[in-house]
Amino acid sequence: MIAISTPLLVALLIAFASLPASAEVTVEEAKRLGADLTPIGAERVGNAEGTIPEWTGGITTLPPDYKPGVSHPDPFAQDPVLFTIDATNWEQHESHLTEGQKALLRAHPETWRMPVYRTRRSASYPSWVYAAIATNAAQARLITESKGGVENAAVSSPFPIPQSGVEVIWNHNLRWRGVYVQRINGLAAVTRRGKYQIVLSTQEIGIPYGSQHDTPFKRKYPNIMFAIKSKIIAPALLAGNGSLGIETINQTHDPRKVWSYSQSLRRVVRNPFVAYDFPAANSDNLRTVDDAELFLGPPDRFEWKLLGKREIYIPYNAYRINSDAVSAKDILLTHHINPDLSRYELHRVWVVEGLLKRGAKHVYSRRVFYVDEDSWQIAVADLYDLDGKLWRVAEAHAINFYEVPVLWSTLEVYNDLKERRYLVSGLDNANTPPIFGETTDPRGFSPNALSYYIR
Repeated sequence: MIAISTPLLVALLIAFASLPASAEVTVEEAKRLGADLTPIGAERVGNAEGTIPEWTGGITTLPPDYKPGVSHPDPFAQDPVLFTIDATNWEQHESHLTEGQKALLRAHPETWRMPVYRTRRSASYPSWVYAAIATNAAQARLITESKGGVENAAVSSPFPIPQSGVEVIWNHNLRWRGVYVQRINGLAAVTRRGKYQIVLSTQEIGIPYGSQHDTPFKRKYPNIMFAIKSKIIAPALLAGNGSLGIETINQTHDPRKVWSYSQSLRRVVRNPFVAYDFPAANSDNLRTVDDAELFLGPPDRFEWKLLGKREIYIPYNAYRINSDAVSAKDILLTHHINPDLSRYELHRVWVVEGLLKRGAKHVYSRRVFYVDEDSWQIAVADLYDLDGKLWRVAEAHAINFYEVPVLWSTLEVYNDLKERRYLVSGLDNANTPPIFGETTDPRGFSPNALSYYIR
């Protein structure tokens, strides 16, 4: 068992002492954080078979060959492939596969496979993030009116010991991603014949909710989960177009806001509706707006049910596919990404099912999410059409950005079983890796700022 720092221990004790009698978790349950549960709420112990190890803190030191501003060295590069799951043997492993993963193996029997490696529970976060999660356990509450939201929470996931499916969804939505990020993002919609054109964008992401301090950014935007400002730099036909999105926590009275800048209009305009099942920009209709990060946005159109935990092979420690030693051409094959660059590990996941509410509108009738217990990030999403048939399968290939540290997806892949096509987001191998900062100027996330950013 890892030692708990004194500041974190104090925060835990204060949080537990202040836990009101009406809380959904009891004082005794909350005391499990930092004990038999990790500070983020995962089971600390490994499994009985030894195929999932004990969590001992994740990555807590930088690899010796790490250099700022270059691709992240793989701390597990020497791990051999334990075995490979393919169309010939997936039935032997189906208890550890999702329905979507099995469908992909059946759809591409000659080419798709899942190389399985040793499980490395590498997720780690700063101690003050753990302390904030302990405080959230004591006081966070769901807002159930209209679009819903969360109150009395800060920095990271509000419900480390979840009692319902919708709490897990909010844990994913509000998981800690840092406070300010600059990055370059590549998006590619691959045709059935393997053709694609990469849409390359620069992005600035401000996350005032994630700040530990009472900064001007946080004071100006107390209800903002994050804001993202984006400018397309390639291809030439789209270059110069941009957007600004403001994602709120309580969307009942303060819904998502989106502005766009078009080179043809040469001005910023407010978009009336960009949410839910609205087709995502430049995606060739291969994902919805709320498919971002496998799910992003208000969860109110679905009834969410917590189905418990399973042990599933999920993409993890995807340093190979993140490396600057590989190119988009190496990653993007005709029907799917290059399986030789992927890495799957056995991890415990929370399983959450969302069923479309009666009278609600969405292109999906059912969504099943597999949420990594060590990060609250959705790792795999199985998505069903209005006839109840499996339609899309999405996976988030994650790494620990250990210089922060934070576990976050480096590549998101959306497989469309009907169209036999796929979409990839996160291609940045040929560019500078994300740059994380501790704060930013709130004036940088206004419509006026978008016009200056584009120019």
